[in-house]
Amino acid sequence: MFDGLVPAEVIEAYDRLLATDGCAKDQAEAFFGDARLVQALTERGMAHIQPHSPADPAWLRPASPDLALQGVLAGQQHRLARDQELLLDGSRRLADAQARFGPGMNGSFPEHLVSVVNDRAEISELSASLINTARRDWMTLENLYTEMPLTEDFAQPPLPASGGQVRCRSIYDASAMNDPVARRIIRTCAEAGEQARLLPAVPMKMKLADHTTAMLPLTPAGTAGALVVRAPVIIAALREYFEMLWERATPLNPQRPAPPADRLTRAQQAVLELMAEGLHDDAIARRAGISTTTVRRHIAAIMDRLNVTSRFAAGAAAQRRGWIG
Repeated sequence: MFDGLVPAEVIEAYDRLLATDGCAKDQAEAFFGDARLVQALTERGMAHIQPHSPADPAWLRPASPDLALQGVLAGQQHRLARDQELLLDGSRRLADAQARFGPGMNGSFPEHLVSVVNDRAEISELSASLINTARRDWMTLENLYTEMPLTEDFAQPPLPASGGQVRCRSIYDASAMNDPVARRIIRTCAEAGEQARLLPAVPMKMKLADHTTAMLPLTPAGTAGALVVRAPVIIAALREYFEMLWERATPLNPQRPAPPADRLTRAQQAVLELMAEGLHDDAIARRAGISTTTVRRHIAAIMDRLNVTSRFAAGAAAQRRGWIG
């Protein structure tokens, strides 16, 4: 299926990984004998890191052939658009792969408009591989709630193969910024090209690819049960819901000029920006390196300057005035 689309050594590495259903992440370099092959597989979406569990270490796991091929084709489409014949040939291979390996994704409607997945391994693979199917938009809601302590294996930045052609947006629960590991995960994704915003509370996880597929959790962490939705009317509603939250959310590290003296002091501006991340007074104090009493005094001054009576109203008023992005 992959002949002519990726180098032969990458195909061989994928075949080895598929035959063994993966290997421990820390043994991957020894398994292949070349660390570059691990990077080549993950960058193309042919493999992904499955985070550790109570019983197992972090694992380098192959994507199923149909999802792996979708990831490869996405990269080829953006890098090799001039070679239409190769892309059409790959699309024919993808159709064959979907018929053989993906009965839930080959248009067998209506029974697959909505499906429940309760196998943990299948949920993990779908969660990591769904981004391969996005061609224009990839949207996620993420509260970083997990059954295990967070590690950086949980990061899922945009694939380099997308070439920046897929708009990747994520809305994170602002409280995650208080956790050093969660903060690094969010920064890693943002540095890879993801547009990230923060909300005081993200009610659930969600992954949404284009106008085609959504994945929703049936448990808080989403690892024991998930809903896979392909019904167009539901997808449209979920996209609208995401856009409503996106408008309310605060950009991560928006670029803002220093405030003029007739608006807020630098200390007040710093507190305002941390307020916009949804942090409580004690957390703002820790991040700003000042006392909680001083934070509250700055907040009172900000609200007085904006002529509002609540923190939420202060954030909205400051955004309207361009004090925050």
